[in-house]
Amino acid sequence: MTQEIKDGDVIRVLYTGRYLDGQVFDTTDDRAPFTFMVGSGAVIKGFDEAVRGMKAGQSTQVTIEPDKAYGPRDETHVVDIPRSSMPAQMHMVPGMQLKLPLQGGKAVTATVVDVTDEHIRLDANHVMAGKTLVFDIEIVATGLKPADLFGG
Repeated sequence: MTQEIKDGDVIRVLYTGRYLDGQVFDTTDDRAPFTFMVGSGAVIKGFDEAVRGMKAGQSTQVTIEPDKAYGPRDETHVVDIPRSSMPAQMHMVPGMQLKLPLQGGKAVTATVVDVTDEHIRLDANHVMAGKTLVFDIEIVATGLKPADLFGG
């Protein structure tokens, strides 16, 4: 008999993730199942919570609110910077993503939202911040070894 999934278990899943309007943003269709350790932070909190207690061969559909996905949108993460602070030869267009260095050696990804002669508006929210997500999840395998995380 298969054990119920708990934190620390290495499992393999098939999934399709979509927004509430039905638009698919990610799926394992046409690729290998996804292998991860439950509770390790490898997936969003709501996905971890959804698979706990399940067993191999089971499927579920779960709706995950922003607070258990990529968080709410934070308008303080949308900033205008002077156009002159960027290299003149750098062609900025809306939709472009930039890696911005932070203090302590970390970096944040920001999306260019607007460009004028005077400023560049950047949004450092995660692209899925504020979105409710729906996942269809099928547990393919449980009881894997940590080496399986690396194709072992």
